[in-house]
Amino acid sequence: MARKQASYASSILVKNAAAPPEKSAPPMVRVLLIEDDPAVQKGVTLALKRRGHEVEVAGSGETGLLALERRRPDLVLLDLMLPRMSGLEVCRRIREDQRLPVIILSARGDEIDMIVGLEAGADDYIVKPAGPEILAARMKAVLRRVAPAQDSPGAPAPGGPEEHGGLTVDRASLVVAKHGTELALAPSELKLLLFLTAAPGQVYSRQQLLEQVWEHSYYGDVRLVDACVMRLRAKIEDVPRKPVYVQTVRGFGYRFGPV
Repeated sequence: MARKQASYASSILVKNAAAPPEKSAPPMVRVLLIEDDPAVQKGVTLALKRRGHEVEVAGSGETGLLALERRRPDLVLLDLMLPRMSGLEVCRRIREDQRLPVIILSARGDEIDMIVGLEAGADDYIVKPAGPEILAARMKAVLRRVAPAQDSPGAPAPGGPEEHGGLTVDRASLVVAKHGTELALAPSELKLLLFLTAAPGQVYSRQQLLEQVWEHSYYGDVRLVDACVMRLRAKIEDVPRKPVYVQTVRGFGYRFGPV
């Protein structure tokens, strides 16, 4: 594992050394990197700083949670294999009361590891080694999920709050409430719900949702969709195993309603 981590860091360092300077820097993002491997810390930090981002590094889950309160980052990059407190526990604690985007950055690429990480509340999962271009693209896509609702694909111009059964969806304020109680939705959960409620009854394949919500096109990542649907149902459905809002269309994908 240590050899794989070092190889990943080296690949990022080499790509950054060979890459030309950025012609137009994207908006600065405050990133909290929770990672215990010094080589990976160095490689990822260099890759992000070259793109004009501000990076805070924490070497453990405990120090990461403290830095979260102190630095108020825009996005968290989180390793799973941390000493003492695991990355999964860190992700769960973040999700208890925050909508902050979380991307897991892990050398563990088995499907079960990915599913467990996503079910803990992560918005995306990147398997190491991954180049700086992939990292930058995934970060950009995740951050767009907390952009104003009118920037979401397929969303109508915001008006007043929409009523869908017991759900209230306010696209202007990005607030979703169930029976009058506001729900704490992760960015991926919120964007998925906004996308589906923009066209109630419309059936979307997993691949279509992956491309529209996660902005990925790799078929192997459709598990992101299924994991997010499970988390969303746990929050909005009265009986998650008998969904009324986000319904499965067997053999194809998902739709919202009919409620």
